Amino acid sequence: MVSQRQKNFMGALIRQQREMADLSMRQVSTMVGISNPYLSQIERGLRAPSEAVAAGLATALGMSVEELYEQGAEDVEHTDLLTAIEGAEELTPGQRDSLAEIYRSFVRANAAAAGAGRAEARGSGAGPEAPGSEAEARSSGAGPEAPGSGAGAQDTEVDDGS
Repeated sequence: MVSQRQKNFMGALIRQQREMADLSMRQVSTMVGISNPYLSQIERGLRAPSEAVAAGLATALGMSVEELYEQGAEDVEHTDLLTAIEGAEELTPGQRDSLAEIYRSFVRANAAAAGAGRAEARGSGAGPEAPGSEAEARSSGAGPEAPGSGAGAQDTEVDDGS
């Protein structure tokens, strides 16, 4: 049996992937062969998709069904921050849900970026000394620009009171 938390995470992941692919609910539901209301219920965590529907959703969203389940399972880890968000009585339930989902989306994005970076490094043989990296900048003597010296500094006008 799938827990409510897992349904919420999977639904949020499906919605996020659908929106990133710039697909409407109607387009995805047609691609998968399910009704629009059923997809809406899945995205809102009210229903868990069957294995066949999960496979269809994963295919429609350009991911594997394993990724869909793994990412949903990874998000189930409960952090102190999520516990604090859930206990924040000064927020409405909707605000707590939104804040928790924003946090989870950042965690997923960071995990995806880290995975892509590892895959890219393996594929190109590039290491931490890659052009443009901090290590390369330090070794070349280049460092972070001083405040006011970056792009756009020329566009800044100072009002000297005259």
